[in-house]
Amino acid sequence: MRTNIDIDDALMAAAMEAGGFKTKKEAVEEGLRLLRRRKVYEGLLALRGQLQWDDSDAAWAAARVEQDAASLQLAMPGAAYASTAGKRASKTASRRRVKSSSK
Repeated sequence: MRTNIDIDDALMAAAMEAGGFKTKKEAVEEGLRLLRRRKVYEGLLALRGQLQWDDSDAAWAAARVEQDAASLQLAMPGAAYASTAGKRASKTASRRRVKSSSK
């Protein structure tokens, strides 16, 4: 997104030097990433002491099964549609037969 902003030259120079950035764009984008990361971190800190953690082997095994199932679906995205494609093709073929026999 193209945006024009007025930035303090001394502040920009200090930020570019501190971060080792070559361009102003790099410095601004990294500053925005830092801000976003900081907000996420604050959200995590707000949850401190409220989360339950199950570190048992059974919980890890169940999580692994769920993860493997999800990655399998991602690896074969067409598999979910394969059964409907066959049905659609057979319906189309039967319609053709009905139309041709009625002529």
